[in-house]
Amino acid sequence: MPRTTLEDWMNAQSVPAPLARIFAMTADCGIEISVALRTASACGQTGKVGSVNVQGEEQKALDIVANDIFLRRGAASGVLAVMVSEELDDIWPVVEAGPEAQYALVFDPLDGSSNLEVNGAVGSIFSVLDVGKSAGVTEADVLQPGVRQVAAGYILYGPATMLVLTTGDSVAMFGLDEAAAEFVLVEDGVQIPAEAGEFAINMSRYHQWYAPTRGFIEDCLRGKEGPLGKAYNMRWCAAMVADLHRILCRGGVFLYPEDESTKLRGGRLRLMYEANPMSLIAEAAGGAALTGTTRILSINPTDLHQRVGIIIGSRREVETACKYYAAETAAYP
Repeated sequence: MPRTTLEDWMNAQSVPAPLARIFAMTADCGIEISVALRTASACGQTGKVGSVNVQGEEQKALDIVANDIFLRRGAASGVLAVMVSEELDDIWPVVEAGPEAQYALVFDPLDGSSNLEVNGAVGSIFSVLDVGKSAGVTEADVLQPGVRQVAAGYILYGPATMLVLTTGDSVAMFGLDEAAAEFVLVEDGVQIPAEAGEFAINMSRYHQWYAPTRGFIEDCLRGKEGPLGKAYNMRWCAAMVADLHRILCRGGVFLYPEDESTKLRGGRLRLMYEANPMSLIAEAAGGAALTGTTRILSINPTDLHQRVGIIIGSRREVETACKYYAAETAAYP
């Protein structure tokens, strides 16, 4: 099988030049962050630094390192007018953006950073939006529903560093060849199996769940003798990138729904940085992503840091879970 690099793939797919530059830039960010992660323990960078981000979360040293890498490389790409990071309060306009710079990069620089202290998998998630201009970009220009994303992707930093990309039509997966410092195509046209006996959820929140969540998970745990007629395994990586990558490879469903402790915020995960890009990837791979009652990609965002509940993964598994919400909409508005 011939070796296909990211650049080869973009040429074969006729990816538009500005978007190709964004993909190449995010790949370079992934390579640099991967190196930083590999050396973090020896440098003492896996712990907290004492600062708090806009989400109210204590930052790790590598949260800041990864964020700075994206900002620096994104500004140098020549095609971004603005960047929006989970780690920053407001939009970050690119100074002296050129005429081609009509895109916004919305990103979570280091998803699952609580895993750093135990050498667990982490990742980066990003979304590309067309804001139609290179100057005077406002928050309102960026607050677009997920269906308007031009592209999305993530980078998984695990035993291997993986890059996953979509423009909304199909999904391509690349692995990092560390010796050559380049990403190589692993699989094109990735499809999530329509069903699989695995679910991912934070079970410690059981007593906070709404009744539909509890009902679905309890029925999963009843196995072949239960109403779903299937034995389920539970998986939980504490990093959305790692859980979604597993689902992309072998199917299953990931749930982080709104519950009693998150209802005042609308949910736990961020719509713009996490739910939208992952939903575009899932749908392009034949899967589905809903809040329980609403398609994630149809939500009109009202705030850069808006949160949302999400059920995402294999289409039939998501549909099964959401039947519990449809039956009790009063519990999950």
